[in-house]
Amino acid sequence: MLAPDIDPVAIHLGPLKVHWYGLMYLIGFLGAWWLGVYRAKRAASGWQSQEIADLLFYGALGVILGGRIGYVLFYNLSYYLHHPVEVFYIWSGGMSFHGGLLGVISAMWLYARRTQRPFFAVADFVALLTPLGLGAGRLGNFINHELWGRVTDVPWGMVFPNAGALPRHPSQLYEFMLEGVALFIILWVYARKPRPTSAISGLFLLGYGIFRFLVEFAREPDVQLGYLAFDWLTMGQVLSLPMVLFGAWLIRRAYRNRMPV
Repeated sequence: MLAPDIDPVAIHLGPLKVHWYGLMYLIGFLGAWWLGVYRAKRAASGWQSQEIADLLFYGALGVILGGRIGYVLFYNLSYYLHHPVEVFYIWSGGMSFHGGLLGVISAMWLYARRTQRPFFAVADFVALLTPLGLGAGRLGNFINHELWGRVTDVPWGMVFPNAGALPRHPSQLYEFMLEGVALFIILWVYARKPRPTSAISGLFLLGYGIFRFLVEFAREPDVQLGYLAFDWLTMGQVLSLPMVLFGAWLIRRAYRNRMPV
């Protein structure tokens, strides 16, 4: 089947063009704000509703700056060295989750320092809000017809523009379901009971790392990188493996120390 032909520009306002890709990020941030306020209203949350806007502002800066810088450095440095102005063309796609993660970690550290909160108290709270934004971002990738999957003969394979005539895995939708929907459910069910500090952060890293590592087997590697080794290992898997190991270590450490949230 053909992939849906959706105009990447959602709204035309004279010379101004509002892209679906940008709207997906806006939806992700607004959804995270709403969920953050909802969770802050719980008696034992330790957060105030008015703090969420500031927290999300820090997080948004971390996502956008870290995601773009990470993509430039990890995936396409040689191209952007020759086209430096295009580093700022965020609306055309090209964001790295792993770069965004590093950006958000930096932003959370700054926020924790400014508000004198423990770092993992902030990280555990933010981890619960993140899958919604991840899912929205993957829908943006699907609308943009980017990050498509490998050639396949499964019945739901799709033919994407600029990807040849053969059907491919809609890997953007796989990531939407796993990194967005499934990870969201896992974290929120897990967080219904009090957990040791850093355990939720560890579960987020572990869950995302596993899901991303698996989806990479269906996702076409970036053409400028290809496979890094063994005709299957991708950059996404290389960057996800440390997340899995560190996430598992965080969970083990959290339950050994038993420091409640």
